[in-house]
Amino acid sequence: QVQLVESGGGLVQARDSLRLSCAASGRTFSSLAMGWFRQAPGKEREFVSAISREGGSTSYTDSVKGRFTISRDNAKNLVYLQMNALKPEDTAVYYCAAKASYISWRAYTSSTEYNYWGQGTQVTVSS
Repeated sequence: QVQLVESGGGLVQARDSLRLSCAASGRTFSSLAMGWFRQAPGKEREFVSAISREGGSTSYTDSVKGRFTISRDNAKNLVYLQMNALKPEDTAVYYCAAKASYISWRAYTSSTEYNYWGQGTQVTVSS
């Protein structure tokens, strides 16, 4: 069983930055592909970013490309989401997700592919 704990959310103004962190435990972290998803009020959960288990491949939804950066530190069992130039439409609960992966280079973009989820951290961006 994998446990995921997100941190780093908060209330910021438009154009500010935040860095989300997700701490994983319960399985060898380098065997896990990781992803970030978000869910705004009244909307479905959507893909934000993903990273392969060794960090060599990343993927982003179009709306965050050039503003968000996903990274991981396999020695610390952490995955990060650096969010710059935040916009009010980025307001959502952000979830960390993990998937046991046998493919070192693949980043997974569909929520149905992930086995483990964190509780989420709220990000609110005011205009």
